[in-house]
Amino acid sequence: MSQIPGVIDSIRQNEAQFIELRRQIHSHPELGFEEHVTSALVEKNLRAWGYEVTTGLGGTGMVAQLRRGDSARSIGIRADMDALPVQEETGLPYASKVAGCMHACGHDGHTAILLAAAHYLAHEGSFNGTVNLIFQPAEEGLGGAARMIADGLFERFPCDMIFGLHNGPTLPVGSFVVQPGVIAASSDTVRITLRGKGTHGGMPHMGNDPIVAMGAIIVALQSIVARNVAPDQPAVISIGKVAAGETANVIPDTAHLALTVRTFNPQVQALIEKRIRELVAGQAASYGVEAEIEWKPISRVLANAREPSALARSVAEAMVGAQAIIPLPAGAMGGDDFSWMLEQVPGCYLVLGNGVESHGGCMLHNPGYDFNDRILALGASFWARLTEEYLQ
Repeated sequence: MSQIPGVIDSIRQNEAQFIELRRQIHSHPELGFEEHVTSALVEKNLRAWGYEVTTGLGGTGMVAQLRRGDSARSIGIRADMDALPVQEETGLPYASKVAGCMHACGHDGHTAILLAAAHYLAHEGSFNGTVNLIFQPAEEGLGGAARMIADGLFERFPCDMIFGLHNGPTLPVGSFVVQPGVIAASSDTVRITLRGKGTHGGMPHMGNDPIVAMGAIIVALQSIVARNVAPDQPAVISIGKVAAGETANVIPDTAHLALTVRTFNPQVQALIEKRIRELVAGQAASYGVEAEIEWKPISRVLANAREPSALARSVAEAMVGAQAIIPLPAGAMGGDDFSWMLEQVPGCYLVLGNGVESHGGCMLHNPGYDFNDRILALGASFWARLTEEYLQ
């Protein structure tokens, strides 16, 4: 299947095995901190290949360690394993068998890529030092990286450098985004509860309508980026969930909003939080309702360190050529909790092109999305070459 330059021959020859494994994971997706079947499958393979595996880090996470030679140098490579609460609509023969749950972000592919690299390193890898392969749970907004760190990830498995990878829909197969500095946004989840006084829909003056207040808040929230954030500072406030009431003629007691906030700058992140809290409190008071805000930091601004980025870029260029190293697309405001790991250890997070027209060009988190199996061997070869280059 794979004819992309830079793929290691033995990884290409074993490609079908790992595509099948990827599709097996895809068919049986699991949400964050529930990745029991996925973790067991990953663990079984890694132990069979000779890795020392430590399970239970951050709940369902694990670290597979392989040592060779006498060098004290060490490298960490992370893959995420969790799926999303999305109903799959791809119609693929290996589509999700779990209602309302699918791998809509390609974490099945990330896991399979790292397993294919692990297989190569165990059987053919030439290196001197320690490889720490980190299989992380609950990347999708539940704090899996922070949980692993709290469980002593880097105290128990020290790493000189750490690396992570994500597939990139709409980017050409065989391309890499790998650069120093900010490459992914901070991500905060905000839940707003408005408490009013329910009443009969025909007698609204007898209550305090939280839905009207919610409507005003929805409109007003969009003024924050437009009027409080400097034009040269990227920022996004997106409302993803609105919930209130059960029927047409009853004004409810409560209304609920859920939104995501994305920025590339910690100061802008703090400014937006301040303005959301002020705006929600003011709007709620003007409509005679009470407001509660739950603010949950999901990821920090993700910034790559210079030395690991230079290493990753040199390996990628040697594989696919300098022309296939492309800049981060304008307007990309994705986030990843790998940022918490990069605050502990210098490293690099990179993007591997998933294909311009793969499965209709669906973006991540779309019911029609699927990971492109054509890039699996390329990603695995990158991890293998990166490890051998650093631990030469």
